[in-house]
Amino acid sequence: MYFGLSEDQIFFQDNVKKFLEDNADLDIIRKISDGDKSSLKKDIHKGIVNLGINNILIPEENGGLGLDLLFAAAISQSLGGAVAPIPFCGSYVMAPIAIKLGGNVDQTTKILNEMSVGNIKFGIGFSDYFGSRNSSKINFSGQVVNGNTLFVIDTDHATHLLVSDANGVLGMVPLDHETISCIDLITVDKTRTYKEIKFENTPIEILEGTIKSTNAIEKSIDAGRITLAADSLGASQTMLDMAVSYSKERKQFNRVIGSFQAVKHMCAEMASELEPCYSLVWHAAHSFDNSEDDAKLMACHAKSHVSEISKEISKKATEVHGGMGFTDLLGTHYWFKRIGLNRQLLGAPEIVRAEAAKIQGF
Repeated sequence: MYFGLSEDQIFFQDNVKKFLEDNADLDIIRKISDGDKSSLKKDIHKGIVNLGINNILIPEENGGLGLDLLFAAAISQSLGGAVAPIPFCGSYVMAPIAIKLGGNVDQTTKILNEMSVGNIKFGIGFSDYFGSRNSSKINFSGQVVNGNTLFVIDTDHATHLLVSDANGVLGMVPLDHETISCIDLITVDKTRTYKEIKFENTPIEILEGTIKSTNAIEKSIDAGRITLAADSLGASQTMLDMAVSYSKERKQFNRVIGSFQAVKHMCAEMASELEPCYSLVWHAAHSFDNSEDDAKLMACHAKSHVSEISKEISKKATEVHGGMGFTDLLGTHYWFKRIGLNRQLLGAPEIVRAEAAKIQGF
């Protein structure tokens, strides 16, 4: 039995990959990461949205494509492979899932319809639920929210925020409201933006289905973890490909370094460690929509395992490049840093493994 991506999933994946190759090469990524204020990032996002990735998980009755998480994972691989400087995991994966499962009938219909035509785009702030700090806490009181939340993702191009308190209750807030303060957080990953958001008596619309159940935020986080794992998977494959290509060109002692046994072993180890991660991520994405009993456990396994493997691959791939691997000239550091931050987002491996242990009764 063969388990892999379908022709349609590969079609989406290849279209995204081709678009990014043509419109977001390393020079453009470098400019954006260095703070380019032109329309480069906006143009890339517009082009990607024109391919339909914003509607992947929105039901057909709401104007979307009605596809499953395996499609989103396939696309995320391409985005990670190109270190695409656009929102995806939060805006187009976590948000529609949370709205579908957490809103009442009127909320779900209205919000998803607006999302499908691009009138509403979400940034996601769920850190209070799974990993809040004492200095970072938000409180819902009636129809207002106060406090601050860290590492809000996908605020680029966002019109609204979807935020959670420590109990998993979700609410949506207009990002441009006068009582909201946004602070840019400086991270190693310059390909995406992360913010701290402060609220002061900010009006909030609570998703009614999340008041008594954490199902919406749990499923949304599971989907986000699988998507981040797929992003790291794509980034790892690019780093491996770059290392192999470099080892075939770089010469030492009148021989290409790829002919040396030590370098061969490093590349072979990376390939053998990465290959099983594909089936793990794909199976996790498939389980999300088709196997309720396995869905959360597989999401935890995919996120924690791929985080560890991609970390090792990013390290070894950099070492294959020698001193050049640390320079801006080759740009390997963009993938290295993206993998590093993916590892921490939505729970570091030790946090996610602790959840997996609880699921299994340990």
